[in-house]
Amino acid sequence: MNNTLFAEYAWLPDGWRRNVRLEWDRAGTLTQIEVDSSALGAPCAVGPLLPGMPNLHSHAFQRAMAGLTEYRANATDTFWSWRDLMYRFATRITPETLGAIARWLYIEMLKSGYTSVCEFHYVHHLPGGGRYARPHELAARVVDAATASGIGMTMLPVLYQYSGFGSQPPRDDQGRFLNTPEGLLGLLASLRAALPADSSRAYGVAPHSLRAVSEPSLRELLAGLDTVDRSAPVHIHIAEQTAEVDASVAFSGARPVEWLLDRFDVDSRWCLVHATHVNRAETAALARSGAVAGLSLTTEANLGDGLFPAYDYLGARGRIGVGSDSHIAVDWRAELRLLEYGQRLLRRERNVLASAEMPRVADRLFAAALDGGAQASGRSVGALAVGRRADWMVLDTDHPAIAGHGPDTWLSSVVFAEHGESAVRDVYTGGERVVQDRVHRDEDVAYGAYKDALAELLGQ
Repeated sequence: MNNTLFAEYAWLPDGWRRNVRLEWDRAGTLTQIEVDSSALGAPCAVGPLLPGMPNLHSHAFQRAMAGLTEYRANATDTFWSWRDLMYRFATRITPETLGAIARWLYIEMLKSGYTSVCEFHYVHHLPGGGRYARPHELAARVVDAATASGIGMTMLPVLYQYSGFGSQPPRDDQGRFLNTPEGLLGLLASLRAALPADSSRAYGVAPHSLRAVSEPSLRELLAGLDTVDRSAPVHIHIAEQTAEVDASVAFSGARPVEWLLDRFDVDSRWCLVHATHVNRAETAALARSGAVAGLSLTTEANLGDGLFPAYDYLGARGRIGVGSDSHIAVDWRAELRLLEYGQRLLRRERNVLASAEMPRVADRLFAAALDGGAQASGRSVGALAVGRRADWMVLDTDHPAIAGHGPDTWLSSVVFAEHGESAVRDVYTGGERVVQDRVHRDEDVAYGAYKDALAELLGQ
């Protein structure tokens, strides 16, 4: 294996640079990057290189239900009615169908330029809540799917205990999700033993939400995690819906983000997923904490969640990353585009999220999502830099979005100009090319298994 690549242009931490030579070791870690170098002895990339984008929020099984909930069955249709439909779909998932869905989804991610994924995994048990012989059965299917596809993974088993604030008893249709802190930590331990962490794989935990855990159980979960790894990522859904905020205030007298920041040491290991409904004080406090706001704009729009206060948050130097969540879209460009467009519609201005330092809004959002996504993953990814994972995408300079353009407008055109298929041509993870000429190495086999899984789940 020739662990070198030469690119006429590559996006490094200080922006586009010319004649870049990359070298990496057998573990897939970048060991040397030379600028203004020579191509002598190195294969040449077919186009400019961008670092691979981390996807910081995924529920893999939901990819198979994309498009199935776009109808009105009630007088009002909200996140909560969508959730009821999602629960019914989740009861049908088997280990085999979950593995097939996840593998195909991760191939779709790779083809779009996502090279890492944080899997917020909460379907743990048999329908009705019975246990598999291996407590980590379903989580292992997802991790195996990531390995087979070539995408890097941070697996985040989810603690889910209650149906609402105040430790309300769980609903019957939540049985597949439920665990105690002890049970969840045991599941994580068995999973780590079977599939150890390495350069392509990391582990953390995800307390589902403040409505699904109690303060004592959250403390117990974090204490148990710290005995294994005090730096492991912690992700949590929070303040996604106004009804959730209202319920939090009614129960505790505090808004969800306010409550969490007041009672826990929220720092750079945390990712607060959505955090859509935060007031000015929470926005500033979240930015100061160093945690990442995990934004999933296409899902948040699809569910009618609301708009995150991105202008104020980024102005306070808050950290962000993007994810595809329910996977009604699997494209980091769509997430960044909608992040900016939401602010344009709200403020009735253009290029709202640009800054004095980075006047091109696509450049600023791309850089911010790389940094925040890498932080949330707990892995050395998100940059073409020594010591980081050798993950990148190669752009097609003949693509209509960027043909004839110079480097200054490549990202702007990739993010904001739609011309059919993606401008991403090749994708590498750990220095291995897993997508070539827009085709994944296992595409046909994985897609066949995905179609079979859909036929089983949908009864066709």
